[in-house]
Amino acid sequence: MKCATLLVIVLLSLTNEGCYGKKELQNSQFDMNKLKSKKDGKSKSSKHGKSKSSKHGKSKSSKHGKSKSSKHPSATPSGKHFASYPAPSGSNTCDGKGSVAKVDWPDALEQAGTDVTEGYTRNSDTKYVPITVPFYQAGMCPVNVHWHLGTEHKSAGEYDEDGSGPTGIDHRRKLAGKARKGFQCQLYDNSVDMFTKQYDWQHCTDMEVGQTYEVRWPSSNAGACGTVSQYQTPFYDGVFCKDDNLGDSSAKIGVQVQVFTIVNDENYFYPDMIRGMIVDDNIGSDIAYYTGSTTRRRLNSEKYSAYNPITWQVDRKCNIVSASTFDKMCADMKSQRDDMSDDLHPHGSRELVSDE
Repeated sequence: MKCATLLVIVLLSLTNEGCYGKKELQNSQFDMNKLKSKKDGKSKSSKHGKSKSSKHGKSKSSKHGKSKSSKHPSATPSGKHFASYPAPSGSNTCDGKGSVAKVDWPDALEQAGTDVTEGYTRNSDTKYVPITVPFYQAGMCPVNVHWHLGTEHKSAGEYDEDGSGPTGIDHRRKLAGKARKGFQCQLYDNSVDMFTKQYDWQHCTDMEVGQTYEVRWPSSNAGACGTVSQYQTPFYDGVFCKDDNLGDSSAKIGVQVQVFTIVNDENYFYPDMIRGMIVDDNIGSDIAYYTGSTTRRRLNSEKYSAYNPITWQVDRKCNIVSASTFDKMCADMKSQRDDMSDDLHPHGSRELVSDE
């Protein structure tokens, strides 16, 4: 009986090694051991989903749980790197569909970008009701992602006039034609490595570790949802891809908004930000809902982009993500059928006008 048992064990061992290979089995065992070790070493989550030891889940050695560092960025850029794959060939079914959104300036309605502080009430009345469930539950999908230097919304105590970053943004936004100064998060700390250590950007351009960015995901009931033409630049092509008359637009068009301070720390990496607002623990849980129009982008001297009403869903909190989260998103954008290169940089910081 003992001999039979031993024979079975030997055969199973040979079968496993034959199917997977000795090296793969060893790697699998190693990965499981690492996973178990990490799981056993985790403590309870905090505001940013890390350990309880500090506000940002690190040791108590500083405000954000990192050791103190020089106020100057590290000389050696670092971070994850991602491949960008060739876009699928074929016809872009949404190309040019956004022309319906061009309206004369006098007819452009009041623009979005408001105070979303909890308890704040806008003076203007509206008969439209915003969507208060996740957009996918309303039959919508994201058709674009882009971001702004600083924020065009305000949430007191989170991103407002008391925020800061590694460089000032007022002058840069003014040169880019922005009337508002824009706001920044209150998380930046130049004595903490993750806010100052340079990142080796591969796909996004004109980005800055420690800076505040407002990310937007325009979404639509008439997008090419679930196809290779889903993501479009400009976003209006995606919004009106399948229908240029959406009726009650506040129930069929919307924008998700989330504000981030970028850090060079892989503990804050999220892999799929192109897909929409991050919802994880306390991230994406405190949302302001309102109806307004698309924010205005000048097309030429007579025409502006505006559409009203649409739903806005804005995360009131300032969140932390890694620089690699953004760079992975930009790599994904480069792989879409439509050319999204005009959205690989923060809006309001790149298209500078001449000082003359």
